[in-house]
Amino acid sequence: MAISLTPAAADRIQKFIASRGHGLGLKLGVRKTGCSGFAYVINYADQAQPQDVVFEEHGVKVFVDPESLQLIDGTTVDFVKQGLNEAFRFQNPNIKGECGCGESVSV
Repeated sequence: MAISLTPAAADRIQKFIASRGHGLGLKLGVRKTGCSGFAYVINYADQAQPQDVVFEEHGVKVFVDPESLQLIDGTTVDFVKQGLNEAFRFQNPNIKGECGCGESVSV
């Protein structure tokens, strides 16, 4: 089981945490929502929960709860800038479909 970060994603997360002044890393999960079933949830990880699975890549820790990990195992998190827009992108090999607006996925 693994979650990967591209160098661009790791760099952006490190900058967010540095500008915030504290945090252990990134908290990544999913929640039920949207027209396709699940949406990604990203937050700062200020403390590790006992059940969290922790991955580290490019000096950044990613904390994932076990229920979410079942749905996002193997995902690569990237950070993309296109003109004035910038966002994290998820390459999840478990996805079976996405909604038209790109806000939710089915797994």
